Amino acid sequence: MEYDIFQLQYALDTFYFLVCGALVMWMAAGFAMLEAGLVRSKNTVEILTKNVTLFAVACIMYMVVGYSIMYGGDIFLSTITGSGAVEGGEENATYAPSADFFFQVVFVATAMSIVSGAVAERMKLFAFLAFAVVMTGFIYPMEGSWTWGGNPVFGMYTLGDLGFLDFAGSGIVHMAGAAAALAGVILVGARKGKYGPNGEVNAIPGANLPLATLGTFILWLGWFGFNGGSVLATASVDSANAVAVVFMNTNLAAAGGCIGALIVAKLLFGKADLTMALNGCLAGLVAITAGPDTPSALQATIFGALGGLLVVFSITTLDKLKIDDPVGAISVHGVVGLLGLLLVPVTNDGASFSGQIIGALTIFGWVFVTSAIAFFVIKMVMGLRVSEEEEYEGADLSECGMEAYPEFAAVK
Repeated sequence: MEYDIFQLQYALDTFYFLVCGALVMWMAAGFAMLEAGLVRSKNTVEILTKNVTLFAVACIMYMVVGYSIMYGGDIFLSTITGSGAVEGGEENATYAPSADFFFQVVFVATAMSIVSGAVAERMKLFAFLAFAVVMTGFIYPMEGSWTWGGNPVFGMYTLGDLGFLDFAGSGIVHMAGAAAALAGVILVGARKGKYGPNGEVNAIPGANLPLATLGTFILWLGWFGFNGGSVLATASVDSANAVAVVFMNTNLAAAGGCIGALIVAKLLFGKADLTMALNGCLAGLVAITAGPDTPSALQATIFGALGGLLVVFSITTLDKLKIDDPVGAISVHGVVGLLGLLLVPVTNDGASFSGQIIGALTIFGWVFVTSAIAFFVIKMVMGLRVSEEEEYEGADLSECGMEAYPEFAAVK
């Protein structure tokens, strides 16, 4: 009887894990649509090519080397079967370890997708993909081994012992992706015409806001798998209740972020700025990701609203600093990712503010420095940026040889 119950629990937990992984994979479509909507039409094909290909690169690199760096074990030449040897080394897990690999690899792709939008419209396609190899095969798995993998940082200290908690990746995934994005943006520089000679900021509108809105809704949906799957089980009363709480809080945080950003945008600009509302939704989701399991419904809504408020000020501040991020990825995933980490101790006494700060500094410092080195080497070897003429004509033609909307004649 007990054996039959275990088999049923194993099957249900594995199925749930795989469905959540599929939802996270669907977030790749959300990032592609969001970014394609927020860039100019002449760069649409290139941004879509990046999003499709980076997902493939992430899957292969994590299979070849990334998973073994992060969690140990060998999956390169073997088929994982049986239970155990999964998330953080839990030996009694009731789901297939191969399901864990699938769930983990889509998280890697999410982190890399954040970089894609930030460097859009001026980075060479294959320079970006070269960085994707390094990011998904080494940089992300190393910091993941210190956090979810439970390994000491350079053999010195364990973040978990310091009181660091990150339930689903506000810091481990989102802030890490933003740190890499910031390094890339600094080295590749701003788009031509974004900043005037006297320090003025020139808006460069996206080509398709309906597409960006669709991308946001796709990400909102996929986030239920992102956070809900991180419960790691659903086939018991306790785990099912935990999943329900995480889903509820994830949804409310997104709603709070949307309203918070929209109100701030109205107060600052006098208009209801759709792009700020979209980034507010995502900011709310990022803010709750570090700890969606412990807040009340009201607290989750407030946390999301704080993320929505913060992201508007962050986007405008980065523009003043001439850090050109076409989609606001550094603000949404980096600045609000840090906020998400700092909010965890408010409702979870298993985390400490000092532990969260040390963890955040460790993640950001490692990813930013190694990413800057990788981008610099790529710049020296093959160059990072398209030529000024290619940027004017659009990366679609120079990098991909086609246009997203060929029926419309380009305005010269």
